[in-house]
Amino acid sequence: MNGLLDMKTENGVLQGELEWIARALEWAAGIVDVMAIVVMLVGAARFVHGYLAAEFSRAGLDRVTGINRERVELGRYILAGLELLIVSDIIHTALSLRFADLLFLGLLVLIRSLISYFLGRELQQVKHELAARDSPP
Repeated sequence: MNGLLDMKTENGVLQGELEWIARALEWAAGIVDVMAIVVMLVGAARFVHGYLAAEFSRAGLDRVTGINRERVELGRYILAGLELLIVSDIIHTALSLRFADLLFLGLLVLIRSLISYFLGRELQQVKHELAARDSPP
């Protein structure tokens, strides 16, 4: 099994004559990774600000509603960041020639996609709860 994971295919065109394109794509993937982190950090900062505002300026049900609105916003930032990370993973996978790298990156994409799916479902549920609270009885 270890031999299979270390298996390397023949050098492709990107690793030969067009190696500069492979390097440029690696840089691009790195930049996308950084952008994903920045998106999530901005979302986290906005969440903390909104959470504190809701926590200290409201009472009762209004406080819970405000916090849930901030959770939805944070979730949007996390989903955007995860989607950028998936783009980066796809670029890395396209450039990799090792089977182990392909397998590992494929699992990362799968895990991130599952997290995105379930986070999206949770956000929809919170949005429906908020809409139910906002609509008149």
